[in-house]
Amino acid sequence: MRHKGKIRSWNDQKGFGFIEPMLGGSDVFLHISACNNGTGRPEVGQMVTFEADVDAQGRSRAANVLLPGATRLTRRRGRNMALPLLGVGAFFFVAATMLASVFLLVYALVSVLTFAMYGLDKSAARGGRWRTSELTLHSLALLGGWPGALLAQSFFRHKSKKPSFKMTFWVTVVFNILIVLWLSTIEINLGGEAWVRPA
Repeated sequence: MRHKGKIRSWNDQKGFGFIEPMLGGSDVFLHISACNNGTGRPEVGQMVTFEADVDAQGRSRAANVLLPGATRLTRRRGRNMALPLLGVGAFFFVAATMLASVFLLVYALVSVLTFAMYGLDKSAARGGRWRTSELTLHSLALLGGWPGALLAQSFFRHKSKKPSFKMTFWVTVVFNILIVLWLSTIEINLGGEAWVRPA
């Protein structure tokens, strides 16, 4: 039997909160792993439907929780990816005219790694497992993985709303762009091969 309720509290970092049943009674524990539609994150005040369950200690908990707007969010994912894809594509296009291929390869490899780390962290958050630290994600972005991070934030809908995280992320983006501009003004040689394309 499914029940209706409203999310009364939610700790997104820890991945749990409580649902206030519409028919009254005690609040029901909600863990992110119980949300099975794969779209979005629970938010305070959000209306949900769920099945009542109990854990090994006999405590009430929600199971098979359905968040609203699953279909709408799925359709929006493609549109949300358009701008990040355009931005990343523009960056690599411009960088290809300014930097040697070794730099582009580094950016591509670190971006793939960063994208994968976001995916693993999203999966860990949903399953209540050990999370990847924000410092690690920011460090990867700083080391050139910001294109992968930008795509991952839209694709996984992960780390895309927390203001402090977004601010730090965009600092890493600006830093990387400044580095590219700086490298484009100098000529560095390693083993006789120019790392920066000549003007």
